[in-house]
Amino acid sequence: MFPRRIHPPDTAPGCQPVHNLAGPAVTFQNVSFSFPGSGPVLSDISFRIGPHAHVCLIGPNGGGKTTLLKLALGLLPPDEGRIDVFGRPPHRACRHVGYVPQHSVLKRGFPITVREVVLTGCVERHRFGWHRPSCGTDADAVMRELDLMPLSHHPFDRLSGGQRQRVLIARALVGNPSLLLLDEPTANIDPALGTQVRDILGRLSRRMTVMTVSHDLDYIDASLTSVLFVNRSVREMKPAEVTSDAVWSLYGRRPC
Repeated sequence: MFPRRIHPPDTAPGCQPVHNLAGPAVTFQNVSFSFPGSGPVLSDISFRIGPHAHVCLIGPNGGGKTTLLKLALGLLPPDEGRIDVFGRPPHRACRHVGYVPQHSVLKRGFPITVREVVLTGCVERHRFGWHRPSCGTDADAVMRELDLMPLSHHPFDRLSGGQRQRVLIARALVGNPSLLLLDEPTANIDPALGTQVRDILGRLSRRMTVMTVSHDLDYIDASLTSVLFVNRSVREMKPAEVTSDAVWSLYGRRPC
């Protein structure tokens, strides 16, 4: 369980539309965070991610990558500093954010089809829980884009790891986000399928900002805008600057 989020007294909880999406997608300013009873997970980190950037967060296990992602989602409050998503606190901009977790929350055997999983990402619902007709149209469009239509009525729990990852990306996209956050999207899948997922994310970054958490240096290629090395602090590099010597200077080892 995460600690309860406390909203500042001058802000109302709940997602609200952001009318100006042209500025920075994500800004961390002097942000620190620690879990109760433990040392600092992130200490005085600052960075800014512009619109339509494709950024990878790389670092060792326990270095704070997933925690940073949850701070950007508004699931965790910072101890110090300020976080803005499209110029607002994260919990106020969540209508513009799609999220792909590292692990599916659906247990094996749960009776749900691929299309039904994708529809769970649609934020436009009627007051009694039914999806608006436009949700089905959007879901079909996203599934066609990710080549999922032939699997539309297949049980989700019978898919391969790579197919599941594409379905979870489709679920995050059906709400038409301007920022897509992904936690280890290529973990535990075949390297060839991992390349397909990276290609998909590269295409998506042409119309939205994409932030991906990974521990795998092989994820880094020229398609990325920048790489954030995370290990309680953050250091930003361009993909061409990431060399073995640079990694050793930061961690003394490979960040995995």
